Amino acid sequence: MDNWHDFEVGSRREILALLRGIAEKKQMIRMLPLGDNDMCVTTILHVDTDTDTILLDRPSDPEETARLMSGRPVSFETTLDNIRIIFGTESMQLAMLDAVPALKIALPPSLIRLQRREFYRMQTPVGNPVKVVITMPEEQGGGEASFPLADISCGGIAILDNRFVLGDSIGHEYGGCRIDLPEIGPILTGLQIRNSQEMTLMNNKANRRLGCQFIDISAGAMNAVQRYIMKLERERNARMAGLS
Repeated sequence: MDNWHDFEVGSRREILALLRGIAEKKQMIRMLPLGDNDMCVTTILHVDTDTDTILLDRPSDPEETARLMSGRPVSFETTLDNIRIIFGTESMQLAMLDAVPALKIALPPSLIRLQRREFYRMQTPVGNPVKVVITMPEEQGGGEASFPLADISCGGIAILDNRFVLGDSIGHEYGGCRIDLPEIGPILTGLQIRNSQEMTLMNNKANRRLGCQFIDISAGAMNAVQRYIMKLERERNARMAGLS
């Protein structure tokens, strides 16, 4: 995923709540060491808030345990109430919980939380691009500037800044941005830059793609974004049906 920052959860309280929910529902978790092709399956046995650690059920196969203990980073993936949860660890330790063999990892500082409609971005029209209007700070010239969108999701947007007037600093925020959604109407939201990518277009012109996360967006504005994404999906499906 090139837009994973849009769905990153960094709140310790929310991370604990999600992991406890996974443990209570005994959700199966897929584990995959870096560079490996064979997944292992586990469950969360205990979330320890005193030591900020997680105890996982240890595989019964010693070879699987050895692969997990090889010192490579390990990724974890599961679902909770139809929400996809992804996190990782740099290392794990052998442990015991009430005489049950376990694996111990540190509480992840962040995880990825993906609702079904957030699994992907919808590309916005190229011929008649959707625009976002951003109020520029004084140090960047002031006034308002309009930028075309490359795509949109429930978590944020990708902006094409071919004039290179926006900063590319990760974490930089712009407040009070207006996005005019065709047939839906304008919405207001804050934007935070989460990733930046320099591109060379087919005409050899340079461009910059900025992945931005919605911040301080109202429930009404989020509903409008969801309606617009559904509209794009319907139009895409109609085009696909016409080609088949």
